[in-house]
Amino acid sequence: MRLSSLIATNIKGKTVLVRVDYNVPFSKINHKFVVADDSRIRFSLPTIQYLLDRDCRIILVSHNGRPDGRVVKSLRLEPIAKRLSQLLRHPVQAIAHCQGSAVIQAVASLKPREILLLENIRFCAGETDNDPALAKFLASLADIIVNDAFSASHRAHASVSGVARYKPMIAGLHLEKEVKMLSHLLKNPKKPFVVIIGGAKVSDKVAVVEHLGKIADVILVGGGVANNFLAAEGKPVFNSYLEDVIVDETKRRIDFIKLAHKLLSTNHGKIIYPLDVVAATSINHSGKTIVVNLINPLSFTKLNPKLMYLDIGPNTIKLYREIILQAETVFWNGPMGVFEKPPFATGTLKIASAIAKSQALSVLGGGDTLTAIHQFGLQDRYDYVSAAGGAALEFLAGKSLPGLTPMII
Repeated sequence: MRLSSLIATNIKGKTVLVRVDYNVPFSKINHKFVVADDSRIRFSLPTIQYLLDRDCRIILVSHNGRPDGRVVKSLRLEPIAKRLSQLLRHPVQAIAHCQGSAVIQAVASLKPREILLLENIRFCAGETDNDPALAKFLASLADIIVNDAFSASHRAHASVSGVARYKPMIAGLHLEKEVKMLSHLLKNPKKPFVVIIGGAKVSDKVAVVEHLGKIADVILVGGGVANNFLAAEGKPVFNSYLEDVIVDETKRRIDFIKLAHKLLSTNHGKIIYPLDVVAATSINHSGKTIVVNLINPLSFTKLNPKLMYLDIGPNTIKLYREIILQAETVFWNGPMGVFEKPPFATGTLKIASAIAKSQALSVLGGGDTLTAIHQFGLQDRYDYVSAAGGAALEFLAGKSLPGLTPMII
């Protein structure tokens, strides 16, 4: 995929509106909100520095959280402006508005190499509705639009795709890097190519499993996603999380257990699900956990029907690690269990460690995956770590992303 490039565009001295993704968590220290994880802010630094070096006037636009068109104090972007200023070692002005005359005046007063961060764009009701009026207003502020928010590019929102109807849009440096790396997985992965899919919801992952099934050599599943494949094979999942049937936006009824069965049938042994799991009757269970052998049907007969599968078991960890250590390319999205709770963190930790130890090209994606590797102190041990969850999955599923389409050349 070739995109209109920032480097190939003459932007010297221009006023540039940059869509970034500063959807970051806050902590409260001494009654003030501060950025708790600045990873997404750091991703934007190369593009911003590139624009500063070319004397641009820079307008930054981002969302944070889901305020549903309302002003939510805890989701204001001022703490982000402070952290960004520290990282850039350059002043960043935050304005408490995302549209209107105050924004127009602030932009008009910008001088070369000055940065203005607009208020949380989702405080504007028209953002998530892709309101043409809001998109036109944002586009009117600048000479050119830069999209550096790959992780938001699957959203048909005013600041992501709507603005491209009114001004040229080009790809930021981080977005280009994301697209290049994910495109490599689709077109030219070194074999064996191992895909690891976890997390809670199979509905978020089924399309990527289906598409990557044509490319990958092995797909390892864990977390809540694995429960659908276990159920499809007739194995009891007791009280475990199971996303069985939903009605999608087109009113279609989707049975994910049947869909999992179809994927197992069509992928000819590529999809490997757990041999055993760590189970308990509660996520907050403080007593003894048990390991359930999923291969031996006799092991199910005397089990408590309230059991939940909360991590992959030791035999599964051993098998998955062996496969990972033989791989040349690994893509991982989604934890293997409830890693936030120590009794159920082992599977995710062991898989993360195996990928870090392997000689394979390693690409990781998704918010929970990032949280897990930070928790384990492994965040610097991989070739590429993406903050994009839904966007990366849709891209790898072969879908068209609204935020990328206007930039394709």
